[in-house]
This record gives sequence, structure tokens and C-alpha cells, in this order.
Amino acid sequence: MALTVFGAPLSPFVRKVRLCLLEKGLDYQLEMVMPFTPPEWYLQLNPLGRIPALRDGDVTLADSSVICQYLEDAYTDTLRLYEHDARARGQIRWLEKYADYELAPLTTFGIFRNRVLKPSTGHPCNEEFVQTALHEKLPPHFDYLERQLGQQAHFVGERLSLADIAIASQLINMEHGGEQLDATRWPALSAHYARMKALPSLAGLLPSEQRMTAKLLEMGKTANA
Repeated sequence: MALTVFGAPLSPFVRKVRLCLLEKGLDYQLEMVMPFTPPEWYLQLNPLGRIPALRDGDVTLADSSVICQYLEDAYTDTLRLYEHDARARGQIRWLEKYADYELAPLTTFGIFRNRVLKPSTGHPCNEEFVQTALHEKLPPHFDYLERQLGQQAHFVGERLSLADIAIASQLINMEHGGEQLDATRWPALSAHYARMKALPSLAGLLPSEQRMTAKLLEMGKTANA
């Protein structure tokens, strides 16, 4: 039976799970569940109503980090994305959580939500919040990530990990919201992001996401005309 991911493609947390599955070479199907207004049956999978959730046979789980860790533990013959060494694994988990808890409120729930989601439903963009995120709140986080990356190709070790995937997943939502990293200020982080977007797994997801984003932006123009 194929693995089933429940959620919406433009969610960075759903994207993180999908990339984990793709990098591991695991077949899955995506069943659309929209955030904020999930159907009643979905609450049986995740009583919090958040996305994503995963079904694997008789196993059901919620929360992107929990799901990715489950995939790592359950499918041990696939590409390792958390490493075997305890120190490296701890660093990966830390950076994954950093992306989820520090970047997401600004890149996704700040910039993307205000620039894309709110206008598509007829609500005004809070541009003041967006500008504060861009010029005051995000730069210290980008400074930290630039230092953590240094001259390395990946955040932890010499190969792709969930740290790379989680951080890139948030930056994609910032880009969907019309903003890019300043490559002159954060050259290592910008180069890392470009390499991530060139991965076959991510490059395969982006065109459909970009079409969805364009459609939402057009809906926003119509709603606010």
C-alpha cells in the first residue's frame, strides 16, 4: 500500500515531508487537505487539525518532524537524512526545529500569508508586518544560518539532510511571497538555496507550486479590484 500524505502543497511542512519521501525514493500519494478548515474525518488523523499527516498502512502520524523521523526509522534501507552519528543527528534536529519555529512565523505565516493567502480571500495584506519581517526580524536569522553553513555545501556533514530540506522549505514560501535572499549579504545561504532548488526532487515540485501561487495572486487581484 502506498504511503499517503494529507495536506496542501504550498505548506512548507507538507513540502518537507514530500521532499523526505522523494529523496528516500518512497512512493506516496498526496491527498489534499486545506489548513484552517480541515474536514471532520481529518480530525481523526490529527485532532489538532494541522497539516501534514501521514498514513502508512495502519500507522497514522501528524507533525512534519515526527513523520520524517518515522520514515527514517521505518525505512532503514533508504537514504539517511538524519545521519547515524549522535552529534550530527542532534545538529540536524536543531536546525530543522529552527526552520520550523523561527523561520516559519516570518517567511510563511508572515510574508507568504500576507502577500498571497490573505489577498486571495479578500483580506488586506499587512505590508508593515512584511517589511518588519524582511528588514528587522529575518536578517539575524539569516546571519546565524550563514555562519552555521560557512563554506560547506550542506548544513551538517557532507551530504543532504533534513536540516537542508527544512530550511529550504521555508525560503521557498518567502520566494512565493515575492522576496529573495540578498546574495551579496548572505552569499553562502543564497548559494545553498540555489543548490537545493536544483535538486531533482525539489525542481519537480516547484512548477506546480508556482502555478498555484500565480492563481492565488490572480484571485487576490480580482477579490481586491
